[in-house]
Amino acid sequence: MFTKDKIKVISTRVFLYSVLQLFLCGSTTAQEGKAPDSSMVVTARYGSKGFEFSTKDNRFLLQIQSRLQFRFSTPEDQDPVTYDDFKGGNKTSFKINRARLKVGGHAFQPWLKYYWEYELSQSNLLNYTIMVEKWEWLKFMVGQFKVEYTRERRISSGEQQMVDRSVINREFTVDRQQGVEIYGRLKGKGVADFNYWLAALTGTGRGNTVNDDNHLMYFGRLQWNFTGKYLDFEGSDIELHQKPIGVLAFSVVTNRSPYTRFSQAGGGSLEGYENGLPGQYRVNQANIETAFMYKGFSWQSEMHTKVIIDKLNNDHADHLHGYYLQAGYFFHQLVEWWPQPLEAAVRNAGYFPNREADQTKKRETSLAFNWFFNGHKNKLTAETSYFNYDKTGGIPADEWRFRLQWDISL
Repeated sequence: MFTKDKIKVISTRVFLYSVLQLFLCGSTTAQEGKAPDSSMVVTARYGSKGFEFSTKDNRFLLQIQSRLQFRFSTPEDQDPVTYDDFKGGNKTSFKINRARLKVGGHAFQPWLKYYWEYELSQSNLLNYTIMVEKWEWLKFMVGQFKVEYTRERRISSGEQQMVDRSVINREFTVDRQQGVEIYGRLKGKGVADFNYWLAALTGTGRGNTVNDDNHLMYFGRLQWNFTGKYLDFEGSDIELHQKPIGVLAFSVVTNRSPYTRFSQAGGGSLEGYENGLPGQYRVNQANIETAFMYKGFSWQSEMHTKVIIDKLNNDHADHLHGYYLQAGYFFHQLVEWWPQPLEAAVRNAGYFPNREADQTKKRETSLAFNWFFNGHKNKLTAETSYFNYDKTGGIPADEWRFRLQWDISL
């Protein structure tokens, strides 16, 4: 009889074997007894996305990269969620927080792209997408992917400025969903430069192949590139942009499902809610965000609002609000004695629910230092955070936390 752990090990091995077979089959340069087709000769190199195998005619490209994230934390790793988390015993930990395998590239045409991302430690297939990117103004994607609703969540965990995302991520992220998306860049002259994303999704989270009812999740994002340049989803100005680059974006999501929150694990519930019946919760969300980089300085912010309507209980509505502000700077741009690879960053975040079940205000202030050995591909981050929770009519609770993390891509 197979246990759950044995099934995970077997599935991981099968996945790795499949990737190896794909490479071996794709690297065949000639059939027995026939002259090789020079256009199908495979060349190998190491690039920004790991080991790359491509045919001479560039019709096929396979990129393979692994990433490991080692983390030490005390007195605990996770953000406090409830008051009980402040009273629990210390759980100092050292762990492999993430172990990822990334496979991407294109097939048949350079504009027909694919991407997989697999979490080895938990045997979870996180992303699998096919993208048609022939035109800059109109692109298509289908599969399971991270919705671009918030910049903080969309940025890869390996390209973040802090050790991890802020205290509001749990309440407002849409995370990974399955569905279809159209997106593109509408590039005009000067400041008339925009990106857009529109998607229809199952709205039941990662790993769910069906919806719970006939109501889909709908998502839209409009981003103004007000400096006339596109700013990618990544933290820290490691490129030291010599010209200002920034964005202003507005995103909306509406969904009806049994869930009030999402995470990498899939659909779940916020405090004060239980996983509901099909179509029980109508959730409407909106987010305004900014991002800016210039000569080693980086800035990003988000302001969220979220309304949860219980359709089975007289349309009772709860309102949630949250924000974060984050900035970083390579001070060697200002003072000579500051080490060139060292960045300092600070973040302030707040979460403010307004519902009978939970009116706990949550605040986080974090300070981090990044040492970049090779950009985001090899960096060390030290972070200290202060959490201050205040419940109406209750006793405030606070806590300090320290984390040290090494993130390396191979």
